[in-house]
Amino acid sequence: MIIHKTERTCLFIDGSSLYSASRGLNFDVDYRKLLDFFSNRCNLLRAHYYAAILDTEEYSPIKPLTDWLSYNGYFLVTKTAREYTDQNGRRRIKGNMDIEIAVDMMEAAPRIDHAILFTGDSDFRRVVEAVQRQGVRVSVVSSMRSSPPLIGDELRRQADQFVDLADIADEITRRQAEPRPRQTPIRHPADQLSEPE
Repeated sequence: MIIHKTERTCLFIDGSSLYSASRGLNFDVDYRKLLDFFSNRCNLLRAHYYAAILDTEEYSPIKPLTDWLSYNGYFLVTKTAREYTDQNGRRRIKGNMDIEIAVDMMEAAPRIDHAILFTGDSDFRRVVEAVQRQGVRVSVVSSMRSSPPLIGDELRRQADQFVDLADIADEITRRQAEPRPRQTPIRHPADQLSEPE
């Protein structure tokens, strides 16, 4: 991954996309290590994390993660997800954060040199192009090696740099040889809500 120490950089992390990609590669993201990885390699101005949260009386499995992120260096952007039942009777969650990410990227563009976008959604191709026209270098982090691949071809072609999540996995996940921390690794559990019970 090409990152320059002097570049003013922002991370834009689509939480559910990062969770899906890491799950497809069979590892859990350690968000402290992820933040350290980028903080040590560039002038990291802000790390945005986007999550749709189900607004119910029940306990939300994503709540501990979002609480931790908001107290540990991430700029948390959330909105209420909508729950529905699909035609097969399975409980599903709908909560797309595309507009929030696109707006924040456009607003940040005049003040940054490098945007690092964690998503594989080709819908972002147009905003990546618009940010590039403002002189911002854009790296996209997702995975071709997951099963199925989670990066859209149009987005991968538009990015200045595509980084496969598998290539930086060793830097952002807890290694097996490490002693287990007091708390479990922090990961994005949103997809568990949409799986059948």
